[in-house]
Amino acid sequence: MRYNDSYIQDIRIALDSIPNKEALFGKRIFITGATGMVCSSVVDLLLVLNRESKAGIKIVIAARDREAAAERFNGFSEADGLEIFHYDAMSKDEVLYPENIDFIIHGASNANPEIYAREPVETMMANITGLEKMLKLAHDKSAKILYVSSSEVYGMKDGMEPFKEGDYGYLDILGTRAGYPSSKRAGESLCIAYGMEYGVISVIVRPGHIYGPTIKDNDNRASAEFTRNALRGEDIVMRSKGTQLRSYCYTLDCASAMLTAHIGGEAGNAYNISNPNAISTISDLAHAIAEEAGIEVRYAEVQEDQGKFSPMTNASLDSGKLEELGWIPAFDLKKGVASMLKAMKD
Repeated sequence: MRYNDSYIQDIRIALDSIPNKEALFGKRIFITGATGMVCSSVVDLLLVLNRESKAGIKIVIAARDREAAAERFNGFSEADGLEIFHYDAMSKDEVLYPENIDFIIHGASNANPEIYAREPVETMMANITGLEKMLKLAHDKSAKILYVSSSEVYGMKDGMEPFKEGDYGYLDILGTRAGYPSSKRAGESLCIAYGMEYGVISVIVRPGHIYGPTIKDNDNRASAEFTRNALRGEDIVMRSKGTQLRSYCYTLDCASAMLTAHIGGEAGNAYNISNPNAISTISDLAHAIAEEAGIEVRYAEVQEDQGKFSPMTNASLDSGKLEELGWIPAFDLKKGVASMLKAMKD
């Protein structure tokens, strides 16, 4: 990640969206998936909060590859509260972290549709096994855990009204890509089960479709492909009509929402992460990126669902429950797209 001035300014804006962030000061936060698109943005917020507000937060990045983690956060060090701890979700060993932990953010998960359609077994087992390890760690350390689930747990329903947290539609559990949403649903139930049986305090967040400068090179989701087109000055080629409705959210808005839910969220509750000013179709996103980049959107021959695409025509989320905690998103679709491209161009 290039920590240029525009990205650091976006971080400052996002930090202002978190109410009661002082509750994190002096705490130790253990984070899985910290080099991924979403949780790396959480780490960025915490690092800048430490550097500019002397928050004294200990940020423990649980990673399989220490060198890759250090490279992702190049420019920050132990002086900024950063610690890298070796962790492998699929290892049979217990997580033996020696220090106390106040908060756990479990965001490690395969989020690449092409991969979890190709490797459904590995996707399911990593989702369940990895979460169980973190729930056990939360129990051992008396830590509050935030589980990063997905909007895909909702399945499909009639109508285009945004999903509220209690709305659940049809999910074909025998479908070729059911492993991901099914294991996310099971993960949420496991959080509740650990709370009932062992007293573990957990909060669940359900992000929608996230975009931003923290995309990875192997990310083949539509928003990532559109972004790479824009950076190369190439027209965006749509392989569908793009009429599916999505809750798009800039990475730093998603990160500030996660920290808001972790601080103020009620145990055993789920919170949608969605910017009400960025609910739009896939085609709308493509046109917003194209307009900002000065390129065109073209439509190729429509491809049928080959098992790797979400069948949800409506994946919009109602964010009212999260906003009741005091969270205010800072980046609507136009501003988020502009911020993303500026940060990546710089």
